[in-house]
Amino acid sequence: MAAGRERAARLLRQLQRAACRCPSHCHTYSQVPERPTLGNTDYAFEMAISNIRYGEGVTKEIGMDLQNLGARRVCLMTDKNLSQFPPVNAVLNSLAKYGINFQMYDNVRVEPTDQSFLDAIKFAKKGEFDAYVAVGGGSVIDTCKAANLYASSPTSDFLDYVNAPIGKGKPVTVPLKPLIAVPTTAGTGSETTGVAIFDFKELKVKTGIASRAIKPTLGIIDPLHTLSMPERIVANSGFDVLCHALESYTALPYNMRSPCPPNPINRPAYQGSNPISDVWAVHALRIVAKYLKRAIRNPEDREARANMHLASAFAGIGFGNAGVHLCHGMSYPISGLVKTYKPKDYNVDHALVPHGLSVVLTSPAVFAFTAQIRPERHLEAAEILGADIRTARIKDAGFILADTLRKFLFDLNVDDGLAAIGYSKADIPALVKGTLPQERVTKLSPRPQTEEDLSALFEASMKLY
Repeated sequence: MAAGRERAARLLRQLQRAACRCPSHCHTYSQVPERPTLGNTDYAFEMAISNIRYGEGVTKEIGMDLQNLGARRVCLMTDKNLSQFPPVNAVLNSLAKYGINFQMYDNVRVEPTDQSFLDAIKFAKKGEFDAYVAVGGGSVIDTCKAANLYASSPTSDFLDYVNAPIGKGKPVTVPLKPLIAVPTTAGTGSETTGVAIFDFKELKVKTGIASRAIKPTLGIIDPLHTLSMPERIVANSGFDVLCHALESYTALPYNMRSPCPPNPINRPAYQGSNPISDVWAVHALRIVAKYLKRAIRNPEDREARANMHLASAFAGIGFGNAGVHLCHGMSYPISGLVKTYKPKDYNVDHALVPHGLSVVLTSPAVFAFTAQIRPERHLEAAEILGADIRTARIKDAGFILADTLRKFLFDLNVDDGLAAIGYSKADIPALVKGTLPQERVTKLSPRPQTEEDLSALFEASMKLY
């Protein structure tokens, strides 16, 4: 009897040793060991991409989209300049054709502020909307993202979701309503990203909200909407695409960014350069090199304007997941501290440095500075933009890219540096102070920077040519 029990026990032990050790099928080994991390850097990246629909005249489908969503109460958001133009009329015609009940908010501010965000949020809360449509540039789409977020989270304080260190940077856990974005400029790529940027007036700096949760449900890219864009708006929008592509491609690699998030919900929208974002960034840069000058110089060049509209979305997918770095981080105080500058072709009643201009004016200095790290990427970018690198030395990559950018900007009649838009060396301490809180992007620079470095970069950007 005892011998029989011993044989049975021995047989069970043998079966256990021979059993499947696959984590998916075996209870004994159902817990996979945690991946060891090196230091505190991240080890993964996540791609979040908005649905995109592209084609001439595709705006007419919006009414059907809202019907398909079962929307009963829609917020249509735009700005006063655009409200009388063809893109908004095309949306209105579609909403009327399909019997969509909507209210229009046309009080979006070009280059939004915290107060203009709050005004739109108040409208959204009062309207109790179940879907949103944003028709305009980045200012409109970003404002609509914020309105959707805070109307969906009505008890949240405004600073709860604003990026740290200015706000609390809390992760978004509430469900948002569907948002259809209709970009009318070829620049921000806001229809593809989970980012909403605004001027925080109290501190005189730009900041924003960054979360995959606020990304539009659908981006409607209708190249017909770019045909009425004036020359300087085409140029400044295109400069934003240029810098989105360059910065995301040269950003700190995702697996060198720290800290490693304790939970996937804490992984930032801007994660550092990665193999998938790289593809979108480089492709966008090639389109910019081929078509931006044509799109600026000839409003009848439908091919060029259509391709720049696509490039904006491509770059948006790239930087929306990889992030941007110093050009954007330094641009926020350039916009926020504007004195009297009013750009050509912008119908505004306040001083304004267009976002794309504020970004591109520091680009030669920035890429000369960052090229010490990953110089091969900087040299590749210079070649795409037209530089002859056959005899170039890799150590000169930053200077070559900087010179290529200066020539590019000179050919397009861009203001001669920060001095030409009203800044002087006396403003540099304030510009540096305004850059320091932008850690969300400045920490993605491949090369760390001190306050002295930032001062030198602003000084080098006072005059370009």
